[in-house]
Amino acid sequence: MKERIRKLFSGIWTVPNALTMIRLVLVPVFAVLFANGHPRWALAVFCAASLTDALDGYLARKLNQISDFGKLFDPLADKLMVLTALICQGTAGVIPWAAVLIVLAKELYMMAGAVFMLNRNVVVYANYFGKTATVFFMAGLILSFFHGELAAWGVQLDVILIWISVGLALLAMGVYTVQAWKQIRKPEK
Repeated sequence: MKERIRKLFSGIWTVPNALTMIRLVLVPVFAVLFANGHPRWALAVFCAASLTDALDGYLARKLNQISDFGKLFDPLADKLMVLTALICQGTAGVIPWAAVLIVLAKELYMMAGAVFMLNRNVVVYANYFGKTATVFFMAGLILSFFHGELAAWGVQLDVILIWISVGLALLAMGVYTVQAWKQIRKPEK
C-alpha cells in the first residue's frame, strides 16, 4: 500500500496536476461564496473550475503528462465541485432534492467500487457517458444560477439538463459496473 501511495504522489508537479489542485481548492471557495449570499461570485468560481477541468485534460494529453495522481484526483475534483454545487442549489430550492440524492448515492456507490477495485489492483477508466454527464451537469449548474430568469420565460432548462445529467450518470455507473465485473471475472495470466 505504501508503494502505491508513493507512486501516486511521485511526479505530481505538472501543469495539469496543478490545475487539478487549484480546482480542489476552489470547491470550498465556491461553497463559502454561495453560503454567504454571493451567487454571482460563486458562479465565477464554478466557471473557472469548469475551465480548469477542460484545460488540465487537454494539457495532460498534449504534454504527455498523464499521471496516476491526475487519473485519481481529476475526476475527484469534478465530483466534489458538482456535488457541492448540486447541494448548494438544492438548499436554495433550485435543483430538486431527488436529483441531488440520486447523484450523491451514485457517487457513494462509485467510491466504494473504486476502493474495492483498487484493493484488487484493477483499474476501470472513465467512460463516454460519465464524461458527457459531467458536461451536462456543468451546463445545467451554470444555468441554475439563472433559474429565476429561465422560469420567468416559462422554461426550466437548468432542471431539464440536470435530469438528463442524472440519467447519463446512472448509465455511466451501469457501464462502469459491467466493466468492473468483467475485469474481476477475467482469469489471471
